[in-house]
Amino acid sequence: MKSFSNANPKSVQEAVKLLESKNAAIVGGGSDMLGMVKERLVSPDVLVHLRSIPGHDKIREQGGEVRIGGLVTLTELSQNQIIGGRYTVLADAAGVVGTPQIRNAGTLAGNVCQRPWCWYFRNGFPCYKNGGKTCFSVTGENEFHAIFGGGPSYIVHPSDTAPALVALDAKFVIAGPKGERVLPAAEFFALPKADPARENVLAHDEILTEVRLPAAARGLRSSYHKELDRESWTHAVVSVAVALGVENGVCRSARIVLGGVAPIPWRLQKVEAMLAGQKVTPELAAKAGEAAIEGAQPLAKNKYKLPLTKAVVKRTITAVASA
Repeated sequence: MKSFSNANPKSVQEAVKLLESKNAAIVGGGSDMLGMVKERLVSPDVLVHLRSIPGHDKIREQGGEVRIGGLVTLTELSQNQIIGGRYTVLADAAGVVGTPQIRNAGTLAGNVCQRPWCWYFRNGFPCYKNGGKTCFSVTGENEFHAIFGGGPSYIVHPSDTAPALVALDAKFVIAGPKGERVLPAAEFFALPKADPARENVLAHDEILTEVRLPAAARGLRSSYHKELDRESWTHAVVSVAVALGVENGVCRSARIVLGGVAPIPWRLQKVEAMLAGQKVTPELAAKAGEAAIEGAQPLAKNKYKLPLTKAVVKRTITAVASA
């Protein structure tokens, strides 16, 4: 492993300057980045530790929003009363990431920004993610790869919290050399056709510092469900974040976002339109499940994700609507 130094900036501005001037990489909780350094997937000269910056590990209410610092741990997020009481889908998602040890160390920003876990990428193959010109999964082992939005890379986004944040219409605060910019969560993630080497719009000298949740709408009900290939320490094979605005038994608004099936959190706008203004019945939920897989393009070994996605969407919508 290449030698590197550690930097402990005292402010976001200092951290950004380090990223501007050096071959540097960010460490928040460190569970992903340190593993990538060990496996020689990245070779930074400097690791910039954000934990030394005060104030970014808090959850607070301000201006009608709930503001979550990027360094808030997944354990804290899953157990916070505000998040659990108003934004259940996010608490659910944070609570099923990895293992308790990972959730205790891992941060919200780190979970959102983590790199893919495709075995070709993680084992150093010269794929798109490692600077090459090939996606080996297309003709190789692709049982856990994308059925939506793939090409030229077919990775799936590994974050559990990302679909929940898109479902909640969160905003991301990004700090860089020119100051702060604020993006809707849905605009933060990038398909491979934009740049197959990247998963989001962060520049190399930018940092995701905060997530802002809008005031919870009246009647908001939400949940996150994740299907795994084993019980723990793994990522979603298929997951869904469901956020419904329900009044008098009628779904007034809906946000449905899939995880584990696309290179970005995959929003199901047709399904949302089907639910809006309707009473959610078992029959409607079943139709929503069918609509959820329209346009899917499975690879040779991941066709099983089609019936699994239908079932997960149907079941989760039914559960949320009847809560």
